[in-house]
Amino acid sequence: MADVFGNGSDAVSSLDNVLHPADVTILGVGNVILRDEGFGVRVAEYLDAHYAFPENVQIVDGGTLGIELTQYVTGTNKLLVIDSINGGAEPGTLFRFHNDDVMNHFQEKISAHEVGIQDVLALLTVTGHKIPDVVVIGAQPYDLEAGVELSPGMQKLMPQVVEQALAELKAWGVEPQAKERAAAVDFGIVAEEAIRRDS
Repeated sequence: MADVFGNGSDAVSSLDNVLHPADVTILGVGNVILRDEGFGVRVAEYLDAHYAFPENVQIVDGGTLGIELTQYVTGTNKLLVIDSINGGAEPGTLFRFHNDDVMNHFQEKISAHEVGIQDVLALLTVTGHKIPDVVVIGAQPYDLEAGVELSPGMQKLMPQVVEQALAELKAWGVEPQAKERAAAVDFGIVAEEAIRRDS
């Protein structure tokens, strides 16, 4: 998993000098210390722990990064963004946006990472690096209070959104293999804690 935790804040100097070019990028975004706001990151963690992906696929923990995400998605041809989506609907409502609908959705949003995604997609478009195929999936959050665990309602949605992500990937010709021994995922910690623990 190509983890991104905000190492450095410098803008990308060259769109042709990217860190992790891949044909397909799975990007989980959100703030994991605001419970359901971190849903996209938690789904990405689950996918990384339970499935083996082909070499042309990268999984990126985008957290709340903004324009810095450019270096991780430039050159990708298919981008799947997984997010906690405030669409003004009932908690637990699932959403899917594709290509032009993605930009229309993010134009109305104000959270830092949503503005960041909008900026990244706009930058890539105006510089001739537009991503041909972009899909955003996610769910209306139940609880955005401080805390690192997903709400019970969002936890119940996890398998459904994972299956939706796998279906999107299959439509792109990507069929990851389930791992025989999936790594345990502790959704009660933030990524930086996991790094310290593992080291």
